[in-house]
Amino acid sequence: MKRSAFHQLPGAVFAIFLALCAASCSTPLAPGYQILKESHAVQYVGGQAPQLRVNSNYTLQNYGNGDLAFIDVILPDNKSYGTKNLHVEVDGREEKPEKLPAENQGDSSNTFRIPFDSRWTQRQKRSLAVEYTFSSPEDSGALITLGAESFHLASHGWFPVLQPPKHVLSPYPDPPARTIYSVCVPPSFLVLAGGISRGRKKIGREVEHGFELRNGNPAPYIVAGRYVDSSANRKSGSVVFWTLEQLKDDPTSAEQRIAAAWETLQHDFGPLDRNIRVPHIVESPGLRANPAREEGPAVASFPGGALVNPQALALGISGEEFIEKVTRALAQGWFNQIYVSPNAAIGMGEGLPEYATIVIDESRNGEAARRERVRQFLRDYDGACQQAVEKPLVALTMQDAVEQRRIGLAKAPLFFIALEDAYGEQPVRRGLAQLLALLRGQGARYDDLRSALEQTTEKNLASIFRIWLFQKGIPAEFRERYEAAGTEKK
Repeated sequence: MKRSAFHQLPGAVFAIFLALCAASCSTPLAPGYQILKESHAVQYVGGQAPQLRVNSNYTLQNYGNGDLAFIDVILPDNKSYGTKNLHVEVDGREEKPEKLPAENQGDSSNTFRIPFDSRWTQRQKRSLAVEYTFSSPEDSGALITLGAESFHLASHGWFPVLQPPKHVLSPYPDPPARTIYSVCVPPSFLVLAGGISRGRKKIGREVEHGFELRNGNPAPYIVAGRYVDSSANRKSGSVVFWTLEQLKDDPTSAEQRIAAAWETLQHDFGPLDRNIRVPHIVESPGLRANPAREEGPAVASFPGGALVNPQALALGISGEEFIEKVTRALAQGWFNQIYVSPNAAIGMGEGLPEYATIVIDESRNGEAARRERVRQFLRDYDGACQQAVEKPLVALTMQDAVEQRRIGLAKAPLFFIALEDAYGEQPVRRGLAQLLALLRGQGARYDDLRSALEQTTEKNLASIFRIWLFQKGIPAEFRERYEAAGTEKK
């Protein structure tokens, strides 16, 4: 499960930290605490205004070098989730959390401080319970949809994220080896969720589905609704379609192409999770097209597959546009396993999935398809540069103007193609697979990317990283290589 991404130490401080640890690893060096037990429960409450009730419980232990007067926690924000009815208890006693002022928020805009009525002494254990409901989210979309027939929660953002004490040497509290969570829904609902299934049981008129997460599993996601299985082939290894009504079109062709894309991602970038055996394509009526939440075809990723709204299904599930959107969502799900730093949100967070679509197209249609994809990104880049002034990829964030982001969105996947051209497809893809395997559920920066790729290519990548990330423009040599090939073809 994800902890907040970037509590990382400056290099010099980190070196000192390692030295101190070597001298006396048994002595705490800073304030800190650990999570001994963790569980979450989600209950769907139907009606004209459906709700989700979330209940998270923790057993914590202070193992740092001093007492603590409070802990900070990031909670789901009201705009995205419609969060209401917040209730917090410490050792069975209600506490009133306070939202931190903007200047103290850090990477999040929704961090709360939970005070203790008495100081939390060293080695002391404490229980923490956090409850809230989701209702009528304003930004219903990729993070959450909630309706009369179905709902989904993406793999991050919906559960509390406990923060470390405010000390440079204080680590993020590690999750326990196993985390339990449950999903309580009407008996007519199908449920897909992350982790290992621990069975289900009837509770009154509802059914509770149990799941267990272990270290290394993707963060918990939940997809549930009154679905019918519209798959053409229900044998093991096939793609699964969950829709609110039986599909009118034969899904056989779509299933074959989606399964091939899934297999390419597994082969080139490593397995997603051993508990996710096949991709699910799930209808989600509340899903809205990004970025303005307008009506239209929309597809969103989750670790087990892709969510599609009715407008996307209306494109025709065997059509190129539908397959392209689903393929991109699958790739996003693969690389969303890592949580990139803000200055890598475009270059890595968006660039890696787009690059993966090139890999998938090449696997399906050969080298010519790879080249045409590259030329299309070059055309997109040139068109975007006519609308805005380019910023180097390393300086580009999701807060920049959309016109500037379009430039980076076109350039970022080309950076990974340039790496393949220079050092070989297989070494680069092995490096990315290692990055995903080692940093799943953790923060990742450009330095982590470079380190992983240097191990598999056995090369110093300082120059190519500097040219593509810190400089503007497309290197002339790269442009000539692909544009010349396009001219010759004509």
